[in-house]
Amino acid sequence: MFFSYKFLRSVDMVFFNYISRGKNHLKTIKYYIYDHKKRRIYKLKELNHLADIFENYDTFVIDLWGVIHNGVALNSKAVDAVDQLKKNSKKIVFLSNAPRPSSKVVDFLLKMKMDKKYLDHVMTSGEAAMYAINQKKFGQTFYHLGPAKDISLFEKVKDNRTDLENCDFILCTGLFDDYDNDLNYYKDFLLKYVSKKLICTNPDLIVHRGNTEELCAGSVAKVFEDLGGEVIYFGKPHQEVYNMCFNRNEKVLAIGDNLRTDIKGANNLKIDCLFISEGVHRKEKKNYSNLNKLLEKYNVKANFFQKELRW
Repeated sequence: MFFSYKFLRSVDMVFFNYISRGKNHLKTIKYYIYDHKKRRIYKLKELNHLADIFENYDTFVIDLWGVIHNGVALNSKAVDAVDQLKKNSKKIVFLSNAPRPSSKVVDFLLKMKMDKKYLDHVMTSGEAAMYAINQKKFGQTFYHLGPAKDISLFEKVKDNRTDLENCDFILCTGLFDDYDNDLNYYKDFLLKYVSKKLICTNPDLIVHRGNTEELCAGSVAKVFEDLGGEVIYFGKPHQEVYNMCFNRNEKVLAIGDNLRTDIKGANNLKIDCLFISEGVHRKEKKNYSNLNKLLEKYNVKANFFQKELRW
């Protein structure tokens, strides 16, 4: 067995337990990944109770859709876990790839009867995008690609909204109401405009509203990229949105159900993460003999997993 120099540098301890027939036989390799001199190991472990590990962390960055609620109702077990974290004076940050201002997401949660005391720290991809748009970082005029319900995102610069032909950039918050399940429509619609930048305010591809699967802005952005266009993403897994949630000296656990965004984002920042397996990947998971294979498909790693968030 041969190891590259790069691999050997990452190996903390290698045990060769026996030698026979003149060959070294590797029985156990145990390796660690370092983050700012802090030793961490990636070995997926089923977590029966969040209570078993919560004391190891200062801050909990928790996804909303797929963890706390399903678009229709709150997950009572997840809310109980949040309540216990609050009682133990832990910092709770809800980080969502919702293409709307944070205040709109707070309103949505309050309508679901979530207690306001949990909502001190809510950040959305829409909020991060809104800041950049208001600063005119991509130009002044834009074309809004998405449903009418998302107009609150650009309220401050609504006068800069124009048609697709004359815009400086395309602002994608989702799919049109009349074409919310037809990605082929967007191939034809965007084909002549790939020279413009597309700003994607929700990198998610799909979401489940109850038991119904819905396409998100990330699906349209992927179509645009496949056509040869340039996409600028706001939200998980990109680092900028995390910078608005916690400081580097905080010990953070990220909790989410999306391997492409929640878990990938945690990996990008080298923070520990808890994968909720019965979320957006619940159908796909059935095609794999174990979760490790599913994680390998997305080239991500997780420290823990639960079927649903529970204390």
